Amino acid sequence: MSIRPVKRLIRSKPTTEGAGVHLRRAFGFGNTTEFDPFLLLDDFRNDVPEDYLAGFPWHPHRGIETITYVLAGTVEHGDSIGNRGAISPGDVQWMTAGSGIIHQEMPKGDDAGRMHGFQLWANLPASLKMTPPRYQEVKSPEIPEITDDDGTHVRLVCGSFWGKRGPVDGIAADPVYIDVSVAPGRRKSLPVETTRHAFAYVFAGSGKFCNASEPLSVPTESVGWLDTTPPSAADNRSLVLFDRGDEVVVQAGDEGIRFLLVSGKPLEEPVAWYGPIVMNTQDQLRQAFTELEKGTFLREGKTKKAPAE
Repeated sequence: MSIRPVKRLIRSKPTTEGAGVHLRRAFGFGNTTEFDPFLLLDDFRNDVPEDYLAGFPWHPHRGIETITYVLAGTVEHGDSIGNRGAISPGDVQWMTAGSGIIHQEMPKGDDAGRMHGFQLWANLPASLKMTPPRYQEVKSPEIPEITDDDGTHVRLVCGSFWGKRGPVDGIAADPVYIDVSVAPGRRKSLPVETTRHAFAYVFAGSGKFCNASEPLSVPTESVGWLDTTPPSAADNRSLVLFDRGDEVVVQAGDEGIRFLLVSGKPLEEPVAWYGPIVMNTQDQLRQAFTELEKGTFLREGKTKKAPAE
């Protein structure tokens, strides 16, 4: 087994999106080659309703998949293929924009005015850029939860992990997306397939992600980290980008640590990206915006609607 070294440690940055939603961006809208097939990760966490209630009114997407995971409050969704609904704490919305979809997402706080969730963008390969749009909504009870012998808790949003499979299917990047909680002072090793790009996003507590090339046999830093680079400490709102290896090792801090661990197979294709549309060439990008102006963006009769529950 080889531990994935920490390639980069990034603090998510405040930004404003939609009609004035204040959020923090972990990565996106730059060179995302190291995150391929993922393009963007936003942390929309806020307890001031005026900073998020304007939401994300009707806007287009093409060429990507968006994954929304809610922890507090609700997000109301509507789209051009007839889907309507709301995702609540623990729920997941997975939207394949494909050839084109227009949708809106309107966050609503809980009784205390809190809103918290994440949106991840996954790229589509060239062969599927113009696939029919699709929408999957997964309620919290459908998401497998696994608790290991040492108390480590995992919610499996997508992909295969520890012998179980998440409920979201048919995703081009074949991602593994898990929500991990590790108890205070525990060290935990989590498998990640070597060929994948992988990152962690810490959103509660803190910990240290090991940089060793071999598994560590000692439980605390004070005893020693062998002859390796010192571990990288990560706290709330920290993004950890990993290099190659087949496992991620984390040492939880005094309050434990909770983080998203996401991995996917890189597409290694050119990216032409402007705003909500991601294609492979500038010509394709121009065509998409021309179609938006002409009103021919949506491929009528070729959409795929999620089955009614």
